[in-house]
Amino acid sequence: MNSILITGASAGFGLATANLFLERGWRVIAGMRTPRNDLLPASDRLQVVALDVTDPQSIQAAVEQAGPIDVLVNNAGIGWMNAVEGTSPETARGLFETNMFGPMALMQAVLPQMRARRSGVIVNVSSSVTLKPLPLLSAYTASKAALNALTEVSALELEPFGIKVRIVLPGRAPTTGFGDTARAKIHAQGGFPEPYLPVVKAVMDAWASESEAEVTQAIDVAEAVWQAATDPASPLRIPAGADALALAG
Repeated sequence: MNSILITGASAGFGLATANLFLERGWRVIAGMRTPRNDLLPASDRLQVVALDVTDPQSIQAAVEQAGPIDVLVNNAGIGWMNAVEGTSPETARGLFETNMFGPMALMQAVLPQMRARRSGVIVNVSSSVTLKPLPLLSAYTASKAALNALTEVSALELEPFGIKVRIVLPGRAPTTGFGDTARAKIHAQGGFPEPYLPVVKAVMDAWASESEAEVTQAIDVAEAVWQAATDPASPLRIPAGADALALAG
């Protein structure tokens, strides 16, 4: 039976991905910072583990509990929206800790077993903001662009070992709690610098005019991860969601 470890599996893309792989007969290891057993259907193929991707000890414990892992999905991430002037060094470092260094640490933790078997798939969930520059997303985009670069180069390094590495690029997903969490962080840190408020209004107005058909749903990302995990011919970069597909051209 194939097994998959998914980080950030308590909500949004991660939860949808865990559900999809459970439905399709996989053994699912659902990594959550705060483990909950009521979020996914009860199954003898489900294992919920405590996993904080910024904590090396947590990563080591989770991987040891998981046992053999055929597919790693680095989904856990944090968002941020502000101008460069409105982004503190601490916030920028936090973005990179979760969005780039966390996935890198998980890769390092599972690669020895994958190399030993000469098989495995690693799927890094990035963002379609790396496909086109968008205002107020500089620091967030930088963290995801770094993840893209890490993925692309590691794909070359790991090909001789039979290990595939893929990037899933979701678009904006207003139906998940990702944006709400980012907005709460912005409010807690003082909001946007006053000179940039006209830019903020223009961005918010543009988002408000989008239809449901123009954004990304969690299931879009889950299906993209499924493609990355199960299709040997899948491309390195897989856009997920109507808006991401449009940006990818």
